[in-house]
Amino acid sequence: MSAPERIPPRSVTAADDGAAELLARGELSVRGRIREASNAALFCTVALDGREASCVYKPVAGERPLWDFPDGTLAGREVAAYEVSEATGWGLVPPTVLRDGPYGEGMCQLWIDAAEAELLALVDAEEPEPGWKAVALADVGEGRTALLVHADDERLRRLAVLDAVINNADRKGGHLLPTEDGRLYGIDHGVTFSTEDKLRTLLWGWAGEPLTAEAVEVLSALRGALAGDGGLAGRLAALITPAEVDATRARVDGLLATGLHPEPGGEWPAIPWPPV
Repeated sequence: MSAPERIPPRSVTAADDGAAELLARGELSVRGRIREASNAALFCTVALDGREASCVYKPVAGERPLWDFPDGTLAGREVAAYEVSEATGWGLVPPTVLRDGPYGEGMCQLWIDAAEAELLALVDAEEPEPGWKAVALADVGEGRTALLVHADDERLRRLAVLDAVINNADRKGGHLLPTEDGRLYGIDHGVTFSTEDKLRTLLWGWAGEPLTAEAVEVLSALRGALAGDGGLAGRLAALITPAEVDATRARVDGLLATGLHPEPGGEWPAIPWPPV
């Protein structure tokens, strides 16, 4: 009798309802290290009940200390960013969970295969062309400058709103992952949710402009989700401090009160370094 044919595991994507469960409960196998990451980041596969996916596992033990964030908290902040993203309904952060792994507790996030897309550019001009938004003048060496621009793209605009809510201190170009199906994901949310204003981003193109009607509706729903101690607020309370949850509420209230995209505050570098 011949051996039964092996059925290959079904690959899971961010669009699948069971992606978070797979990340949380699946068997995690380390395949290699992502050397470009500033903290320990391991490329892994996770498998459960005939389903499989690639993922990134960042153990808390591999986090480098930061002067302005408490030690051992970056993984929880990454999961908190996913929770807020899901509450908006925009799905801008790949499925992300906090779980035990080969090197202890850490963040586990679904791997996203990025496609080519022109979202950022340096142009030799004083004003952006139609379809682009100006960010800042950049020094390109030899005493020359160029205008840093980003696409006037509704996906980026939604991400700019999310970053303002979670107080993202590190929105670099390399953290933007467009996909073949037209989605856009943001990754690397370890330095978020501070009680101090630390927003640093390459997505300043809408600064001072009115929020879209869609954004106002989403922020209004988010304010409701953050009310009380249950629901989203309760999930965040398990990942960040009570003061940081309160500061998140205050940022949502502030955005709704002004009705505008935030502008650089001046007390903190507005653009992350390196920008990519």
